[in-house]
Amino acid sequence: MNETEGLRFRRVHRPQVITDELPENRYKGSGTYSGKVFQVTLLTLGGFVLLPLLVIVLILESPIHPEAFSLKEPPAMKGCWEPNLKLREAERLFEDQILGPESIVNIGGEATRLVSGGQVVAGRKLSFINDVAVTQDGKKLYFTDSSSRWQRRDYMHLIMEATADGRVLEYDTESRELTVVMDNLRFPNGIHLLPDEESVLVAETTMARIRRVHVAGLNKGGMDTFMDNLPGFPDNIRPSSSGGYWVAMSAVRPNPGFSMLDFLSQRPWIKKLIFKLFSQEVMMKFVPRYSLVAELHDGGICTRSFHDPNGLVAAYISEVHEYAGSLYLGSFRSPYIAKLDLSKV
Repeated sequence: MNETEGLRFRRVHRPQVITDELPENRYKGSGTYSGKVFQVTLLTLGGFVLLPLLVIVLILESPIHPEAFSLKEPPAMKGCWEPNLKLREAERLFEDQILGPESIVNIGGEATRLVSGGQVVAGRKLSFINDVAVTQDGKKLYFTDSSSRWQRRDYMHLIMEATADGRVLEYDTESRELTVVMDNLRFPNGIHLLPDEESVLVAETTMARIRRVHVAGLNKGGMDTFMDNLPGFPDNIRPSSSGGYWVAMSAVRPNPGFSMLDFLSQRPWIKKLIFKLFSQEVMMKFVPRYSLVAELHDGGICTRSFHDPNGLVAAYISEVHEYAGSLYLGSFRSPYIAKLDLSKV
């Protein structure tokens, strides 16, 4: 073996720096840098998306001009108002054959137009002619004009705006004269003429109460409260066979619970923002469905109530018509009439 063959190649070792740093921390600096880059990128992209949206929200004009108002704390849902499932005993009639059959009456003969919408009465337009009550002799009609600004299809705008531009009017069938009996009501809705025909009950929906408006007699032109602070928002009022009044409510103010409309009543700026971003149809999806029918008597006494939480069988109930031992339930939105046999509840 010569000298060349005896040589061995040695690997050159680089000098090592010995520290107490853990191996997983050696690249911590580069990770922190990458994280900051990601955060900056995310914020930049978010700014590009949110900034134009914010500008649009600020520029857009809200279709409503809501007023702030106060509601009392809702009554506890106990006693007569105790939740139950009795409305789920109802059967649906004419399902998917009709849409929004709100008012139900026994009628015969021909129909005649007496008052036309759109005309101006006492300086304000009849935009939302709603419910009507007629005297026994047929000489006087009393009806609600829910708004001089919004029409029926814009009911959510009216509820959220909550302005006091609703009225009760009288129509004389002999003189054909139209007069305003009461104004400054927040969404006057259902109306019912009392037996003495000197006053009518009016559901003031936005305020969750029922008013008594005096249309004749010594107190004509006056108004008082028949029932205040209902656990829901009343719609139509119809007589019951026991001498009371059926009242339909398609939305409740749960206690215990949370009522969105109560919360928004003193926050008009939130209402404006909501209407800038969402349509009426979208907003309806966020309104909890809860149908409530109550029988009320003089003195604002509740004698019984029927419920359908979540509106699984009878949804968006707005009218109750009693006939031959059954309640026929109308709705402003559902594609059916519901029938409840009172002997079963």
